[in-house]
Amino acid sequence: MNPPRKSAAVPSAGPLTHFDAAGQAHMVDVGAKVETARVARAQGHIRMAPATFALIKSGSAKKGDVLGIARIAAIQGAKRTSDLIPLCHPLALTRIAAEFMLDARRHRVTLEVTAETVGRTGVEMEALTAVSAGLLTIYDMCKAADRGIIIEDIRLLEKQGGKSGHWKADDDK
Repeated sequence: MNPPRKSAAVPSAGPLTHFDAAGQAHMVDVGAKVETARVARAQGHIRMAPATFALIKSGSAKKGDVLGIARIAAIQGAKRTSDLIPLCHPLALTRIAAEFMLDARRHRVTLEVTAETVGRTGVEMEALTAVSAGLLTIYDMCKAADRGIIIEDIRLLEKQGGKSGHWKADDDK
C-alpha cells in the first residue's frame, strides 16, 4: 500500500463563496457588483494514437471535420454552462473563441478557449466548460478509431476583470 500523497501548499484565497453561514450551498448574490469587462482563457489537451491524429489533421475522419465540429461544441458548451454547473450564473457572452493547435510529435491536439462578457461575474467556468465540451467532442468523433484517447490538463490560464483583477497561471504547459 502506498503512503498518502502530500498536497502542495495552496495560497489561501478566502472562504468558499458558494456556501452560506449554515454551510448550505447557494448561488452567490452578484447584484451589488459593478459590471466590468470579463475575460477568461482556458486550455486542455487530447492525446491519441498517431493514426487517429493523422485522421484529424487530414480532415478525413468518417464523421467529418472533427475540429470544426469540436469548435461549435466548445461554443455551445460555453453558452450552456449554467445549465451544466448548478450554481453558475447564466451570462450574456459577448465572445467565445476556440483555437486548436496540433502537435504532431506528441499526437496531441490542444484547445484554447477565450470567453468574454461584460457583467457582474467572471467567465472562467464558461471557458473551462467550452474546453471540456470541445475535447469530449473530439473523443466522441474519434472513439471508433481509438478508444485509448486521453483528455488531460484542462485548466484556467488567465482571467481578467472584476474586483480581483488580473490573474495568470504561473506557467503555460
